[in-house]
Amino acid sequence: MAGVAFRNISKVYGKDVKAVNDLNLEIRDKEFMVLVGPSGCGKTTALRMIAGLEESTDGDIMIGEVRVNDVPPKDRDIAMVFQNYALYPHMNVYDNIAFGLRLRELKGIFWQLSHYGEAQKIKADIDARVRDVARMLDIEKYLNRRPKELSGGQRQRVALARAIVRKPKVFLMDEPLSNLDAKLRVQTRAELIQLHRKLGITTVYVTHDQVEAMTMGQRMAIMRDGVLQQCDEPEKVYAYPANKFVASFIGSPPMNFLEATIVQVGSKVYVDAGEFKLPLTEGHSAIQMVGKKVTLGIRPEEIDDANLATNIKPTEDNSISAKVDVLEPLGHEYVAYLNIGSLNLIATIDNETRIKEAQTAQFVINLDRIHIFDAETEVAIR
Repeated sequence: MAGVAFRNISKVYGKDVKAVNDLNLEIRDKEFMVLVGPSGCGKTTALRMIAGLEESTDGDIMIGEVRVNDVPPKDRDIAMVFQNYALYPHMNVYDNIAFGLRLRELKGIFWQLSHYGEAQKIKADIDARVRDVARMLDIEKYLNRRPKELSGGQRQRVALARAIVRKPKVFLMDEPLSNLDAKLRVQTRAELIQLHRKLGITTVYVTHDQVEAMTMGQRMAIMRDGVLQQCDEPEKVYAYPANKFVASFIGSPPMNFLEATIVQVGSKVYVDAGEFKLPLTEGHSAIQMVGKKVTLGIRPEEIDDANLATNIKPTEDNSISAKVDVLEPLGHEYVAYLNIGSLNLIATIDNETRIKEAQTAQFVINLDRIHIFDAETEVAIR
């Protein structure tokens, strides 16, 4: 096994299109790292540079202790799972899985004829490895079928099997679940996590889906316009976003953002959003920011029906009065669209609420979980 490192990596197309800009990222040995971001952020380009399918403009790519910039893709000891699976339609499942091994191990028909005994042993080993991985992924009964005779989930397992059977140093996965339906994506996410725990192979996984990133990655690297924004464990990225972009991208429904100013009233310092103001806790350098223009961030799940809040005691400081414009039922909760004068907020509230649409009600905000961002730089202030 081996870790992967990007060291000052850039990829420039033409004169000024920077797909990846000075990327520095260490992916640890046996780690499951997720590269996540919107379309065009550079995550797939970064993955393809590890594979050798794209050449870097600047910097070094390391696999283990080896600089691989000039190493051909076939010699990098990586295996890649593509978004469209890339299976050979004229081959059955068995041959699709075995194809790469045969190319690597059986060095041509003339070599096989002159080394008959050794070739037979290699073929037996390939057969054993193909059948082992087919059992692992529960596709053994499909070995004689062709890809067109399989469902999307089964094809995805074949693509995974073809990668696993190689026993590479690094797995590269480029949005492998995007073609599956919602229910199958959830099931396959869990299977991939279990598979990684079993095999312990360094995995770099690309997705634009923040739910996949949060649930699958041991760490996640969020990218925007070719620039790494933050890299950390999913829980820490969610709780402590480095900037407004990360805060907006991670979380569903998205975080509420309000233009605000830091003000001082008596001995207390508040973040004033116009229609209401909230006191700042010790987690923020409050006194030093008085008069500063900021962006106030509040996650929908940190706003609750005042009559149902069990972890937050309603007070004058944390309570707001808001009109409910729309309630969207999701079974276990409601997504509530609130109006407070000129401000609009989204809240997720318990399904036991008695609040109705067009009603004005009291809500509480978890003051320990509000976020403050610099209005100009959008960097988190904490």
